[in-house]
Amino acid sequence: MTEPYNFSEKELKSLNSSSAIKMMLEQGDHINPEKVLRFVKYEKTLEGYQAQLIDLQQWVIKHNKRVCLLFEGRDAAGKGGAIRRATHRLNPRNYRVVALPKPTQQERGQWYFQRYINQLPNPGEMVFFDRSWYNRAVVEPVNGFCTDEEYERFMAEVNSFEDMITNDGIILLKVYFSITKEEQAKRFDDIKENPLKRWKMSPVDDKAQELWDTYTEYKERMFSHTHTDKNPWVILKANRKTVARLAVIKHILKEVPYQNDPLVQGVGTQTQGPPSSEYTQQEV
Repeated sequence: MTEPYNFSEKELKSLNSSSAIKMMLEQGDHINPEKVLRFVKYEKTLEGYQAQLIDLQQWVIKHNKRVCLLFEGRDAAGKGGAIRRATHRLNPRNYRVVALPKPTQQERGQWYFQRYINQLPNPGEMVFFDRSWYNRAVVEPVNGFCTDEEYERFMAEVNSFEDMITNDGIILLKVYFSITKEEQAKRFDDIKENPLKRWKMSPVDDKAQELWDTYTEYKERMFSHTHTDKNPWVILKANRKTVARLAVIKHILKEVPYQNDPLVQGVGTQTQGPPSSEYTQQEV
């Protein structure tokens, strides 16, 4: 026999909201009020963070700041979904999402960083990179898209490149979304079964599970070499999409110093540690 639910008056009010009712209707005959309540709480927290992101963006515009955000992670780690939640309420005139396709023939003949330099933020702008120059640190060598010489040259140059752009005043944040092999396989299955999402699967995605250990080797070298005091990585466990989305927004709100503006309300603090193979979930 199922135990009766024991919700508080406040929780019952939340379950009576339009978003909660909509979700329960979508669940049909298998309604899970506790799951609905968790989602409603997540949406409320997300909305509060999005309001603070608006304040942050206004600070960026007001002071002609340049903010560059790198979202990295394995295929299906949730980078795109997190970017959509972070940008949902922002003024589209003052942010860009950059998800570059494979380089053209002309771009292949250029200095590797050149096409990324062209995408860096202008004064008063935030740029969200859905994958970045770190393609050459992991995806390209794993899949044979670059030579060993090109890979080693990148690894020798990337820290200096990032020092140059941050020395010029660009605020750079590097976030890695970490998921387990089992979770990636589950998400791939979901994508393949959903006709609205099948376009997301690529030949690279199809080989991701097979090449999991090779990805791990290159990923660990990337962290050990490019996690610097000046431009560190922050790693978020992303098996739970909602937790990862809130965590990355909270990290942005903490690290971009808009709270110092007396016209902008600040946010709480969040701890972070250096990357390691034992990833620690950043709580929200």
